[in-house]
Amino acid sequence: MKIKDHAVDTARAVAFLSRIPMPQSLFKGYDGRVGRLVRAFPFAGIVIGLFPGLAFLLLLGLHADPLMAALIALSVQVLATGALHEDGLADTADGVGGGRSREQSLLIMKDSRIGTYGAIALILSFAIRAAALSAIARHSSALAAALAVPAVAALSRGAIAWHWQRLAPAKADGIAASVSQPDEAAMQFALVAACFLAALLIWPAFGLQPLVASLLATGIAGLAFTVFIRRKLAGHTGDTLGATQQICEIAALCALATAL
Repeated sequence: MKIKDHAVDTARAVAFLSRIPMPQSLFKGYDGRVGRLVRAFPFAGIVIGLFPGLAFLLLLGLHADPLMAALIALSVQVLATGALHEDGLADTADGVGGGRSREQSLLIMKDSRIGTYGAIALILSFAIRAAALSAIARHSSALAAALAVPAVAALSRGAIAWHWQRLAPAKADGIAASVSQPDEAAMQFALVAACFLAALLIWPAFGLQPLVASLLATGIAGLAFTVFIRRKLAGHTGDTLGATQQICEIAALCALATAL
C-alpha cells in the first residue's frame, strides 16, 4: 500500500473511532466499508492517544498528583472518542449480564438506557485504568508514563480488528454487519502494526519485560473475551467491538503497571 493511501486510511479510521474532525475531502468516494480500513486502526489509536498522553505529560510535569493526572487524561480521551468504546462496554455488560438468552442479551444491548451491569463496568473501567496509569507514573518518568497512553491505545485498537474478523455479525441488520467484515490480511496487518507501534513506544521507555507483559495481557484478554462472546452471542456487534477495546486497554495498562 502506498504511504498516501495508508495516511488516508488512518485519517478515516480516526474519524470512525473518534470524534476528532478530519477533512471531508478524504471521504470523497468512500463507501463506508471497513474491510481494509481496520489495518489502520492501530495507527488511529496513536493519533487518538496523543491528546490524553500530552495532557498526562503536562500534568505530571507540573507535579500534579498522578491519580488526578490519570483521571484527567482519561477524561480527555473520552472527549476525543465521544465515549464510543465506553458505551460499547456498558451495553455489552448489560446485555451479557442481564440476558438469559442470546436473543434477550441482544435486545438489552439495543436499549440506550444504562443498567446496573453497565454502570458497574464503567466505574471499574475508569477506576482500574486510572489506578494503573497512576502506578505507571509513580514508577517511571513523566515522558515514559505519557508514552504508555498512545501505546496502549494502539494495542487495544489492534485487538478490535481481531475480535471483528474472528466473529460473524451477531445481527444481520446491525451496524457492524453493514460496514462489512474485515478480511484476514487486514486483521493480520493490524495485529503486526499494533505490536510494532507498542514496541516502538514501550521498549525504550520501560524495557523488554513490561513490553512482553503488555503484549501478552492484551492478547489473552482479547482472545478470552472473543471466546466468551462467541459462546454468549454467537457473533460480534458494534458494542462488543467497543468492549474489546476497553477490556484490552485495561489488561495492557495493568500488565504494564505490574511489570515495572
